[in-house]
Amino acid sequence: MKARLDMLCGAISRALDIVEEELYHASEYHCMRIAVLSTAMGRQLNLPENRLIALSIAALFHDSALTEYIRSEQTGDDQEENLHLHCELGQRNLETLPFATDISGLVLYHHEHADGTGPFGKRKGEFPLEAELIALADHIDVRVPLQRVLVGNLPWLLGRVKELAQGSFSQEVIDALLTVLDEQMLVSLRNDYIHASLDKALPSWSIDLHDPAIIHISQMIARIIDYKSVFTRKHTIQIANRAYVMADYYGYDDSQKGQIYLAAALHDIGKIAIPLAVLEKPGQLDSQEFKVIQRHVSYTLDWLSMIPGFEDICQWASNHHEKLDGSGYPLGKTAKDLDFNSRLLACIDIYQAVSEKRPYHDARSHEDTMAILQSMANNGLVDMRITADIDAVMAPYSLKDVPLPTCLQDGCHV
Repeated sequence: MKARLDMLCGAISRALDIVEEELYHASEYHCMRIAVLSTAMGRQLNLPENRLIALSIAALFHDSALTEYIRSEQTGDDQEENLHLHCELGQRNLETLPFATDISGLVLYHHEHADGTGPFGKRKGEFPLEAELIALADHIDVRVPLQRVLVGNLPWLLGRVKELAQGSFSQEVIDALLTVLDEQMLVSLRNDYIHASLDKALPSWSIDLHDPAIIHISQMIARIIDYKSVFTRKHTIQIANRAYVMADYYGYDDSQKGQIYLAAALHDIGKIAIPLAVLEKPGQLDSQEFKVIQRHVSYTLDWLSMIPGFEDICQWASNHHEKLDGSGYPLGKTAKDLDFNSRLLACIDIYQAVSEKRPYHDARSHEDTMAILQSMANNGLVDMRITADIDAVMAPYSLKDVPLPTCLQDGCHV
């Protein structure tokens, strides 16, 4: 079965833009605008389709390491070192995706200038054209509120672009931006239109859900989600690892294990839209805060439901807070609505949340965790059989992290 990888990347980008706005005080939809502008410039320069795909996704992911380095920036650590780390980690994330063309340096060098004044000191010709396209779009967008520039002010904007870009970027990419930045483009960059503009701009790119690259993509997604909060630093990746172990126990084939791993990695993507003050509150949430955090499942459902080919993955991921008796959320589904993998992820999510250290409780042993999960099973909230299987399979990992699947260890590939 094929799934639209470009649309998955778009969903991840939507989440990243929310993080960037909240933690870095960037303008809304920054990564989306960079992708729309960069892809348009690439088309203007007649880049072939494979390079356009790589360019558009690199532009979407140019700030994908934000949640990993933002805290070091906030503590006032060395800014130049942080900028290098930002570029290096972003390039690492990009390299998890199965491109059909060379992507070396596309994100790594997205802060380089043609005159050699970037963090790595590269000059024109020493880094990819695509990286310079992203760099110019990024350079302009952080200095000019493109989403708010009126069409009547387009002449002023073009003059401002020339002023900001001259000397730092090659004339080739400056001319490309000046050409594509017309009235229609300016309107398309507005907040009300940017989602549709992104969907239109991204070249179609599909992946077979049997492709082993799925599991590497999943790990990258989990890392982005977990690093938003210090209190959930291992939550998603541990749920994904536990899901893989359980899938192996149930005899799933490699493709099925990859898909359940992906669903587990995506199950909390909606938490990126939840304010950090709620995620990291040290005490119990009040009723209003609980309603806020419950919305994360609706965000997950909304974002994943837009991706053709992700129908099962969307259901498994977004059902993880549903209960068999209908008391869960967001839709109050009952046992008849919840398939085996939905029930499995729900149990694993509870197990991980109960066992890991949180602001309001210490880490719990397997025995103590199972007492809580078994009580829920006895009360008809979660699946009794899966609860018993988790008890048997997870016992050796009491107070320990479940390791990455073998296919992700030591840089090997499935």
